[in-house]
Amino acid sequence: MDIKAILMGLLFAFMWASAFTSTRVVVIASPPLTALIIRFGLSAVIAIAIARAMGETWKLTRAEWRTVIFFGICQNGLYLGLNWVGMQTVEASAASIIASIMPLLVAFLGWAVLGDRLRPMAITGLIAGVVGVVVIMAVRLRHGLDLAGTIMCLIAVVALSVATLVARGAGGSRNVMMIVGLQMAVGAISLLVPAAVMEWGQPINWSWQVVLAFAYSVLGPGIAATWIWFKLVARIGAVRASTFHFLSPFLGVSIAAAFLGERFGPTDVIGALIVAVGILMVQLSKVPQTSGLGPLSAPRAPRRP
Repeated sequence: MDIKAILMGLLFAFMWASAFTSTRVVVIASPPLTALIIRFGLSAVIAIAIARAMGETWKLTRAEWRTVIFFGICQNGLYLGLNWVGMQTVEASAASIIASIMPLLVAFLGWAVLGDRLRPMAITGLIAGVVGVVVIMAVRLRHGLDLAGTIMCLIAVVALSVATLVARGAGGSRNVMMIVGLQMAVGAISLLVPAAVMEWGQPINWSWQVVLAFAYSVLGPGIAATWIWFKLVARIGAVRASTFHFLSPFLGVSIAAAFLGERFGPTDVIGALIVAVGILMVQLSKVPQTSGLGPLSAPRAPRRP
C-alpha cells in the first residue's frame, strides 16, 4: 500500500465519520428524506457535470449499471434514508458507532453468503467488534438512547454492507465519477414516494448552520468521499480499502463531541477502541500474504455460489 493510497484512505475515513455530525445538524432542522432528496439531486448534477468535463461517458457496462443501481438503492436509498430518519432521535456519535460495524458485517455476510473463509483472527475480531458495540450501546440506552431510531440505524448498516459487497467488482472503471453521479440520482428517485407520503408539507428551517452542514454533506461525504472510495477500491482492492474503517469509531465520536458537544465518556472511548481493534483484525486477516518487496496485488472477489 503506497503513500497515496494511505492518504486517500485517511481522507475517506475522516469524511465518512464527519458525515454523521453534519447529518445531525440537517435532520434536526428539516424533514430528513426531503433534505436527502435535495442532497442527492445536487450531488448528481454536480458529479455528472464533472464526469462529462472529465470525458467520462453515459455508456456504462452491464456490471457498472448493476453497481449504479444496487449501490444507489442500498447505500443511498436504504442506508442513508434510514440513517437520516433514525438520526432525528439518535445522536451522531451513536449512529457513527453503529455504522462503523459495516466491515464486520461485510466479513460475516461474505462468509455466510459468498463462502469466504474466516481465519481465527477474523473470528476474534468479529467477537471484539460486537463486544465494543455492546459496551457503548448498553450505557447509551441507559442514558435515553432511542430504541426505534437505533433499530433504523442497524437496518441501515446492513444495507450498506450489502452495497459494499456489490461494489467489490466496481474497481477499475474509467467512469467512476459518472457512476457516483448516477447512483446519487438513483438514490433520489428511490426516496421520492416515501418522502411524499411521510413528509409532504413539512418545512425546512434554514439557518447558516444548516446551509453549511448541507453544503458539506453534498460536496464532502456526498461526492468526494464516494469518488475517493471507488478510486481506493480500484487502487488497492475492497479488502484493504475497508481497513480504513477501523478509524471510524473513534473519529465519529470525537468529531460529534467537538462540534456538537455530544457525550464522550470513558465507555465511549473504551468501546470505540475495542470496535476499532476488531475491525482492524478482521481486515488484516483477509489481506493475502505476498513474498518479496513488490507491491501488493488486489485480492480477487470470491465466486458467487
